[in-house]
Amino acid sequence: MSASTTERSRCRISVNGTEKDFDGPTHENALDFLRGQGLTAAKEGCAEGECGACAILLARPDGEGIRWTSVNACLLPAAALDGQEIITAEGLAEGQTYHPVQEEMAVRGGSQCGYCTPGFICSMAAEYYRPERPTDSDPHHGPNGFDIHALSGNLCRCTGYRPIKDAAYALGNPAEADALAARRTDPAPASARTDLHRPDTPTGELGRFRRPGDLAEALDILAAEPEVLLVAGATDWGVEVNIKGARAKSLLAIDRLPELRGIRFTETHVEIGAAHTLSEIERELNGAVPLLGKLLPQFASRLIRNGATIGGNLGTGSPIGDTPPALLALEAELVLASADGERTVALADYFTGYRQTVRASGELIRAVRIPLPLASLTSFQKIAKRRFDDISSVAIGYAVDVVDGTVAKARIGLGGVAATPLRARATEAAIEGRPWSLETVHSAAEVLASEGTPMDDHRASSRYRTAMLRSSLERFFAEQLGTMDQEAGR
Repeated sequence: MSASTTERSRCRISVNGTEKDFDGPTHENALDFLRGQGLTAAKEGCAEGECGACAILLARPDGEGIRWTSVNACLLPAAALDGQEIITAEGLAEGQTYHPVQEEMAVRGGSQCGYCTPGFICSMAAEYYRPERPTDSDPHHGPNGFDIHALSGNLCRCTGYRPIKDAAYALGNPAEADALAARRTDPAPASARTDLHRPDTPTGELGRFRRPGDLAEALDILAAEPEVLLVAGATDWGVEVNIKGARAKSLLAIDRLPELRGIRFTETHVEIGAAHTLSEIERELNGAVPLLGKLLPQFASRLIRNGATIGGNLGTGSPIGDTPPALLALEAELVLASADGERTVALADYFTGYRQTVRASGELIRAVRIPLPLASLTSFQKIAKRRFDDISSVAIGYAVDVVDGTVAKARIGLGGVAATPLRARATEAAIEGRPWSLETVHSAAEVLASEGTPMDDHRASSRYRTAMLRSSLERFFAEQLGTMDQEAGR
């Protein structure tokens, strides 16, 4: 396959059922594009994906049909929507008839100033149309099956959350005549092969945005132009553009490449495509990898997880990413692909320095492999200032096997305590082969407190991080005792 795609002068995006042209600079985000079209319901609040005022609905593939997915328009490059279909808060109503979500928000007082309301409505609509939404209450959902965590990425500054929650829990199921509900069985729009050239307005420098048709084409481009910036969910890059004014001469979108998508189970491992979003992983694994099941609900917000990919979280090389500690505990491997072929690297050997990795020029992460069988005792601990939608001060992943009361194997991954994520190898050695007891845990806790090189920053002090490490193993031990007691019926 050639490393070039058909160059087009503009992108075509379906917005509320109408085809719109986008021919702006390649750094322009979807929010600015929409507001330029006069669709001003979506707002800019934080410009980094924390407030949800910019939320819109995107038609994402879901099996043979569509899943209406809420995403942050402030982070997503508008060019990434070429050939795609989006719905804004303005597009939910049918003429003068409110959408059920809009109706409930109005009658239950879910809005005061209204600034955040359209974003809430789009996130609420995504949950309203979620096909597997239960029809009744369970411990994790409202009386109508509504998952209130679907709104975890939306902030309201004046209304208070009770009337918003009331509106969410008052929603019924979509009517048979609901057009967006009916669309869920339609095929999702195919990703367009894109090659957009546009100058950046402030600098005048030419920018380029490409979406290749397949992995081979992407790798050819990467080999020819090692400086090209890979973009998937843009939840990290979008912040750089908005807050720091970052610009890239060339962007390569890889989020919809089929070779980087999907989850596959084999006899020896679970393979997760690098471009699979965290929400898709959470939904499709459905607890099959328990440690990831404990991690993902704590990763940022639903809006962010709907865009962020597992490969992107690893590709940044950040020492405070949430997935590396858990994946290190799971002894994950990365499949790195280039035009010359593939190689497999243990995640424990992947990070080489602050935001530095062994990934060579011309390589990208194709997949993450988690070896089987999985450890029997697992936990993910995230220490942050907020329980949800926050960056970790310290993150710890545990995967431990206990056989006849003795620790047969222990793997512990750490984040936020060094320039890179790392394995707590000294602590692993301190508990392996010893009784799974409070005495062992107390002794090893001091070893864990000495792992890494914690530093002082605005999130936490070095002393605090060390204290969190010291208490972490005891917390894990207490968690597992409680779990084992429950399983034994005590």
